[in-house]
Amino acid sequence: MAENHESAGMNNAHIRRFIGTPEAVILADGDYPQHPLPLHYLDSVPVIACCDGAANAHIAKGRRPSLIIGDGDSVLPEHRAAYADILYIEREQESNDLSKAVALLVSRNIRNILILGATGKREDHTLANISLLMNYHRRQIRTLMLTDYGLFAPFSNIARWQSPVGSRVSVFNFGAKNLVSRGLEYPLYDLEEWWQGTLNTTSAPEAEVSADGDFLLYFALGGR
Repeated sequence: MAENHESAGMNNAHIRRFIGTPEAVILADGDYPQHPLPLHYLDSVPVIACCDGAANAHIAKGRRPSLIIGDGDSVLPEHRAAYADILYIEREQESNDLSKAVALLVSRNIRNILILGATGKREDHTLANISLLMNYHRRQIRTLMLTDYGLFAPFSNIARWQSPVGSRVSVFNFGAKNLVSRGLEYPLYDLEEWWQGTLNTTSAPEAEVSADGDFLLYFALGGR
């Protein structure tokens, strides 16, 4: 699909409406958010679970984590001592710190989660964190991932949303068949490679993707 360099991202109001009201934020140890929208959630959501070393950056910004979860190897010694009452050390290596944080929140009956800080720094961590969204989705955990540049959201069978005409959206297939779109500039088909569904734009105020199976949408933020 050809990129439309004049297209716009979704505005903050549409993204906030799409996200709704998360029960908790997980702050991963990638690039600390700078865009006003993810910072809004860091300041407004009551539960902030920091993945291990992410707590260092969060505390340095003058914010207090609700929970710190991970294998504990990246938390500064002074923070380990000061926040010992909310520090959860999990040393098993079969899952990463993001999945450990999700599991801790689910154990507390929290299943509507917004993930921040999950991209940047190491690209392998970025890819792993994005792909894990579908794992959580298949376990009926609502997990959305917001970055300084856009929003990742997993779906099964159908996704319908409203956004300004010309909003940028990408579709990543996770084994779905019979992919069909409405309100997108470039029609979909059964995508076999991740790049094939990228760099699309909306052509109507309401758009829809339907399929038999799972897929991931990426909505670019406006104002960049």
